[in-house]
Amino acid sequence: MLALNKIHHIAIICSDYEKSKHFYTHILGLTIIQEIYRKERDSFKLDLALNGDYVVELFSFPSPPQRPSRPESCGLRHLAFEVDSVVVCRDELIIEGINCETIRVDEFTGKRFFFIADPDDLPVEFYEK
Repeated sequence: MLALNKIHHIAIICSDYEKSKHFYTHILGLTIIQEIYRKERDSFKLDLALNGDYVVELFSFPSPPQRPSRPESCGLRHLAFEVDSVVVCRDELIIEGINCETIRVDEFTGKRFFFIADPDDLPVEFYEK
């Protein structure tokens, strides 16, 4: 059996780098660890942290192909963040002009959650602690 410690990071390729950078840093509040422009690939790589832990690599590439994300297509289903209160989180996102789905309750855990979409329509979930 492999001895895995934790998920190290999630890599996301975006279609509009500045729009996605704003979303992940100003709307979700992830902090920038480093930003690199790779000239040979005409690509930015933005390393982002949550509470000091490295969690997301945001990439830009010229004309990336679109990947279907809904309804239930194969591949990454969604990115989920734990929050103390989904109500407070949802209210803050609405103030920022983000379209939020209604709050639902997980039938197995009894925990509340809801979804939004990032600038490339990647589903992002907020799940109550």
